[in-house]
Amino acid sequence: MKLIEVEGDLFSCDETVSLVQCVSKDLHMGKGIAAEFKKRFGCENEAKAQKADVGEVIVLPHGHRHLFYLVTKTKYNNKPTMAQMKQCLLNLRDRCLERGVTVLAMPAIGCGLDKLIWEEVKEQIELAFGKTDIVIRVYFLPGFKPKK
Repeated sequence: MKLIEVEGDLFSCDETVSLVQCVSKDLHMGKGIAAEFKKRFGCENEAKAQKADVGEVIVLPHGHRHLFYLVTKTKYNNKPTMAQMKQCLLNLRDRCLERGVTVLAMPAIGCGLDKLIWEEVKEQIELAFGKTDIVIRVYFLPGFKPKK
């Protein structure tokens, strides 16, 4: 596993790179990066049809990539716990291995509107993916400083 932190726009990565974001079970996606995913990719009906619960991952094939939606909380206005994030990351790892995904790109998941601490989330990513060959690129917008 290799984790690379990149300053830049998540959506500028190659269209073969699978993307990851966090969502609520209600799939509201009205703010933050989730709203941008909704605007760019749609897929709400396909996502809702999977009826994923908290801790699970919605998998949406999209062209030459997959979109992975980590269901980290029940309602859009809730905040996820680190235990919920950990379960999502373990499920994400398993979905990637099942599908042969070797490169992921994500924002600092859970650390924007959801207010988790980046260093703790990063540690969980490293624990979940540590024994894989998956490359994970974490994108930070210029000027964004995750909570430490």
